[in-house]
Amino acid sequence: MSTATIRRGQPARARPKVGAGRRKVAPKKKGMLERLAEHLPVGVETIQRWIGYGVVVTGIGLAGTAATFMGLPQMGGVALAEMVGRAGFEVKRVEVMGIDRMDRLTVYAVALDQHSMAMPLVDLDKVRSDLLRYGWIKDARVSRRLPDTLVVDIVERKPAAIWQNARALSLIDRDGVVLEPVKIEAMPDLPLLIGADANRQAQALAALMEAAPSLKPMMAGASWVGNRRWDLRFQSGETLALPEGEKEAADALVKFARMDGTERLLGRGFVRFDMRLPDRFVVRVPPQGAAKKVAAGGTPVVEAAKDNGDAAGNKGKEDGDGTSTG
Repeated sequence: MSTATIRRGQPARARPKVGAGRRKVAPKKKGMLERLAEHLPVGVETIQRWIGYGVVVTGIGLAGTAATFMGLPQMGGVALAEMVGRAGFEVKRVEVMGIDRMDRLTVYAVALDQHSMAMPLVDLDKVRSDLLRYGWIKDARVSRRLPDTLVVDIVERKPAAIWQNARALSLIDRDGVVLEPVKIEAMPDLPLLIGADANRQAQALAALMEAAPSLKPMMAGASWVGNRRWDLRFQSGETLALPEGEKEAADALVKFARMDGTERLLGRGFVRFDMRLPDRFVVRVPPQGAAKKVAAGGTPVVEAAKDNGDAAGNKGKEDGDGTSTG
């Protein structure tokens, strides 16, 4: 039988503390994307997607630059662009903005007329130039929205008048650009410009009417006579023959507006007011009536109308439009 000796007076061994030998684990540091996301109203996934798009776009640009400066065959660049398209960067949608009167399907057809739907191969300049061939389109901006959308922003022209030339009617803007043909039964309520090249004078006519804005609502149309002067037609049926020259026509129009304001010339049954000569104002009335002739700034005087239509009693001179000046 064995015995164990217990030694007194020796300290007992201390038990090792649990976990004393383990190292403290440092808190995991946040990545750069996570820190960036804390300051932006988007998530980490969105930032990663943006970075992916940026890498693809940068790669496309570098590949194109390398192909240009290193003289690589064009076929290699096209193959690279097609590979990018197969990766998901190809045209699947066309977003059109700014369209009001233009046919939207025409814009779609022009935008999608491409040799390849791969985004890098879409010729934006060609799409814009093709769109500008249509009269309605004043300007167009074409851009890519990755990964699969073409954005076409249209600036349309606004119709300002109807142009009649050789019995054909066309809708034009204030610059005289032909927008589209117009049928006589579908004519909009716009001024009618008559005569060859009258559309090219549309802007000059608009500037002329600014000299007498009170007459603008009363005007029904205008004829560009002899490629040098205007005959204005009013809604009440009268015609006003203006002299040649921008300043002369504007001065005559202002004078007529003042006389109409005091004498109420429009709407009284007169046929024609002739102001082609600076010192005379001839008023023509229907046949078998009388004509009024006034000196510039004077009071109208009634005279009998001659058979030849010359209210001033003289033979007059031809103006090239089938009428005569008193």
